[in-house]
Amino acid sequence: MLPKLPFDLPASALRRAVLGLLAGLPLSAASAQAISGVCPDGSIFIVQKESQVPCKAAKLVEPEDVPPIRPEYLPTPYTWQVYNETQDPNNPYNLIDAAREVRALRDGAAAGAGPNGASGSAPATSPGTATAAVAPPRDVAPLDLGLSEADVRDLYQLVELSQAAAPATFARETADGRGVFEVRLARSRAFEARLGEAWRSRGGLERGGVLLFTAHSKRPERFHANLTFIQGHLTFQPDATNARQLGILQGRLGELAGDEVVLGYVVLPEAIDLAQPIHAYWNDRHLEVRFPN
Repeated sequence: MLPKLPFDLPASALRRAVLGLLAGLPLSAASAQAISGVCPDGSIFIVQKESQVPCKAAKLVEPEDVPPIRPEYLPTPYTWQVYNETQDPNNPYNLIDAAREVRALRDGAAAGAGPNGASGSAPATSPGTATAAVAPPRDVAPLDLGLSEADVRDLYQLVELSQAAAPATFARETADGRGVFEVRLARSRAFEARLGEAWRSRGGLERGGVLLFTAHSKRPERFHANLTFIQGHLTFQPDATNARQLGILQGRLGELAGDEVVLGYVVLPEAIDLAQPIHAYWNDRHLEVRFPN
């Protein structure tokens, strides 16, 4: 069993250490299938046979998936790093598909071009593939839930007043450095029930909790609801183009005028328990919050 180290060791460094350790073994041992995993006490093991696993209820993982030994020392949660690795559009792995889609669009348009360069017909592409790769992101308009101006005002005040019992406010300077941009989160059981009822005739919603959010800037600002929620091994980033995950009740996403307010909601997966601590992120801002019932 590997000893617990007094400092955090990234998974990449651990893999190199493991490969170096195996390189020093006899050829027959090094060529055998190694078994790696994590014990309930957090210790990591690498053995040659299943009978050598040093603990009960061990979680077996591939060597490249071994988590950091001291994840609490990382600047951001380990699951957040893993999520970003797979979702980052600049990850060369993800660029392969995007490049193929752009080439397919280019080649399809060239094949359908007439004598004067005009396309005789639209290229045959499946929805959301080639055209989605080059289409600009659309603004998300307010969702009509039959809320009156008084209802919207009450929800905004609810978010403001909830900060006393469950503080959940992101704040940073505006782009010009002359004001403060704030994003706040809160929970409302009454709104949660109303939203579920409104979506009942449209196919329903995920049965998870619902959070309201507000965004307010004192200066012109660009705002996109880049929110991420992490609890344990679960990571959720709502899709701003999917109203079943994120909706706008007042205002808009995109360019905001000075003193403009945005009010919206996020529907979390059922597996996320709002009564337990949640790590919430807005861009590079982070907070840990618990929403009481």
